[in-house]
Amino acid sequence: MKDDEMKRYLKIGITGAAILASGILCAFVLFKMPVIISVLKGITEILKPFLYGVVFAYLLAPLCNKIEEKLFQIFPKAKTKVRRFICFIAIVISLCVAIAVIWLIIMMIIPQVWDSVMKIIQMVPQKLIVVNNWIEHMLENQPELQAYFEEFSSQAESNIDSLLNVDTIQKVQSIINSLSVQLFGVLGVVKNIFLGLLISAYLLGSRKLFGAQAGLILHGVFSDKWAKIIEEEIRYTDKMFNGFLVGKIIDSAIIGLLCFAGTSIMGFEAPAFISVIIGITNIIPFFGPFIGAIPCGLLLLLENPMHCLYFIIFIFVLQQLDGNVIGPKILGNTTGVSSFWVLFAILLFGGMWGVVGMVIGVPLFAVIYDIIRKLVYRGLRKHKRESMIADYEEKYHKS
Repeated sequence: MKDDEMKRYLKIGITGAAILASGILCAFVLFKMPVIISVLKGITEILKPFLYGVVFAYLLAPLCNKIEEKLFQIFPKAKTKVRRFICFIAIVISLCVAIAVIWLIIMMIIPQVWDSVMKIIQMVPQKLIVVNNWIEHMLENQPELQAYFEEFSSQAESNIDSLLNVDTIQKVQSIINSLSVQLFGVLGVVKNIFLGLLISAYLLGSRKLFGAQAGLILHGVFSDKWAKIIEEEIRYTDKMFNGFLVGKIIDSAIIGLLCFAGTSIMGFEAPAFISVIIGITNIIPFFGPFIGAIPCGLLLLLENPMHCLYFIIFIFVLQQLDGNVIGPKILGNTTGVSSFWVLFAILLFGGMWGVVGMVIGVPLFAVIYDIIRKLVYRGLRKHKRESMIADYEEKYHKS
């Protein structure tokens, strides 16, 4: 009896100590949150090339597997050394495809951006003259408004003059420093992409070894039951991310090609640049088309307002085609979550991680949704409520 009481009190004491320790840890995290975030940012910055490598390897793995499969079909009786060489060839081809795509996108965007910026610089003075003449024409019969406009113009000119005359050297130095930071940022991204591609080659070459090691660790740490559950969830996560991201990339590539064909036929300025922007931003669910269409529309507005109007109509038609025909054919109902939760995931993870969060938010939320669904179903089965599961599935998830 005393032993039972001791065990009970010991359990209560351990529980209380655990709760107290958790409270202290939470308080420490809250008070030291800026320091923790700063440390995490520093670690993330150091590991960026590895993160790039993991992303590249994950995206290239299906292509690499497909190439390996085709080559093994050509050489079915290949020995170990030949099989290793085939794996090496598959990795090289996959990396060449990735480099070619990245290079093509860069070469399509940079010259078009430069040309557009130069055109805007040349166009702005002319447009300002046109706007000024239009305002003067409108104010010819409005002396009070004309006087107010002239006063406003002279005040604006004096403000601009004062800005240019006061601390001009400091302002120029500030602009140069800002440009230097931006340049180093771009060089940092290029460096991370290069190192990421290099790391992805090693990851692709050792992917089967890493998979086997992960399996050993999983079964060594957890029981067979939990190891099986975790393996199933990992497979589901891979299915969600792979199916969604690869499908979205294919879908966006098709949209980009259709956009290029349409803008070229209609004679818009910089069709390649517009199509690349529309294609890349289309990867972002829901908000992507708007994010891409706004800068492209403004660019066309400066060149020709009617082209901007035609472009908006064209993008609307293209997105309807994507949403009702192309997207469902390629993606289907990949994630299995409703439109409401898709919007929720984009806003939540987009707010947390920016553009990256908007891209990965939907498949990540689909995984979280699946885990919660399985836990709820497990609880219902534990309480002998299988009929509720059957009714719910019949009513809301009947295919």
